[in-house]
Amino acid sequence: MATDVEVGLKQRRKAAVLGVAGAAFAAAALAAVSAAHGAVGPITGTSPLAPPLGACLGPQCPGTWPPPHNGDFGGRDAAINIYAGTDFSATGRAAEAEGKIVVLGDFTVDKSGGGIFNAGVVGVGSRVPPPDGSDFVTVGGNVTVQPTDRLEVGGTDANGPAYGNLVYGGTATGTINVVPPGQAIQRPGAADQYSDLRGYIEDRSACAATAPATGTVSVSPSAVTFTGDGTSMLQVFDVPGDIGGASTVGIEFDNIPSGATVLVNMTGTAPVINTYTGTGLAGDQTTELRPHLMWNFPNATSATIRGGAQFQGSILGGNPAGTLSIQTPGQNGRVYVAGGLVLTNSNAGSEIHAYPFDGVLPECGSAPTSSSSSSSSEPTVSTSDTGTTSAPTTAPTSSAPTSSSSSTTTGPSSGSAMPTTPSGTQPSFSTSPSGRGLAATGSSLAPALGLAAAALSVGAGVLAFTSRKKGKHA
Repeated sequence: MATDVEVGLKQRRKAAVLGVAGAAFAAAALAAVSAAHGAVGPITGTSPLAPPLGACLGPQCPGTWPPPHNGDFGGRDAAINIYAGTDFSATGRAAEAEGKIVVLGDFTVDKSGGGIFNAGVVGVGSRVPPPDGSDFVTVGGNVTVQPTDRLEVGGTDANGPAYGNLVYGGTATGTINVVPPGQAIQRPGAADQYSDLRGYIEDRSACAATAPATGTVSVSPSAVTFTGDGTSMLQVFDVPGDIGGASTVGIEFDNIPSGATVLVNMTGTAPVINTYTGTGLAGDQTTELRPHLMWNFPNATSATIRGGAQFQGSILGGNPAGTLSIQTPGQNGRVYVAGGLVLTNSNAGSEIHAYPFDGVLPECGSAPTSSSSSSSSEPTVSTSDTGTTSAPTTAPTSSAPTSSSSSTTTGPSSGSAMPTTPSGTQPSFSTSPSGRGLAATGSSLAPALGLAAAALSVGAGVLAFTSRKKGKHA
């Protein structure tokens, strides 16, 4: 049977040939990832993240991704840029979150001193929003915007608006402005079609953590240096504690082959990255690595990324009971966490910018079970003679007002029924845990960073993977 990634890539190629609209293709790609994921076993190879995660998705993807800027839109990306398996909170001076956002729990805007929080489209970022008319922000629970704040969904450039929907399953309170013709839509089960991605993220994070280190990590008073082996196309580094911690340090990479994926496994239960590295501009080392750079937090109950620069690379957080706090001025890359996400900064606006992850990660086979079943058939996109899919290509309608671009919502509104995927069923991911470990070979940072205590807590983090439950909270 073909793997989920193989099926997803086949869907991507088919969509490119047929010219499928980005929003419809995103739905088809999500259905394709319904291939079963059993208990995580030994590493069997490497693969990209399956759509709708990872690489840019749809026929409007840009050929190049410039550094954060405030110019015209450079294309459209139907892939998910931000995924939170529980709640997402924008606090402090959080300013913007770009790209397609999926939150299984509640989405809260509670800024210090009040102000606007932009979602989907940002003033300065990659300027590659989701496809027009698609769901820019999907929330399974409640959307709460504090009285002094305003949530802005969508935006404009010199050529006109980039517009999409805010879809939520519970209630919406506070001032919410959705750029028309996008709408705020109350839809029971709004995030159900994405719920099993939580287990997929957990599995890929756990599998990545078992990859043997291929390089070494060294520490100086001002920098942490990751030195690769110069040949492997998957460069793996293990960090059992902090990078910087209480002090702000630089991050340097050396001896990394061109085009290689760099995987940094932050294996502690409360890791901190505190860095001044990351200008976001061409020529900056971490910026050049960004499309193939993944920071993995498989065990963290609390993980923190802070510092005064644009943090480069995508983030994977596998603990459904954990929370990631991003406190940098900018985060350039995908953010996928099985638990909660907090975007905050007390000194400057904190932003998440939409940039794809084009690298590969370890892929693990399923551990043997006493009974299992599988199907040899592969999901396919249903097409007609005209080359269009059966997935809906227009935005869902609702009773939400469209005559004004601004709406203040104080409770749920009636909306249309939730559309199904092209196959007519909601996608399903098997997320059975077991067979997970934290094999670590190569150099350890414990002697240099005084992290022996953190290393002892890894086992407790692994045990958290054996009690996963689907839903809003673990």
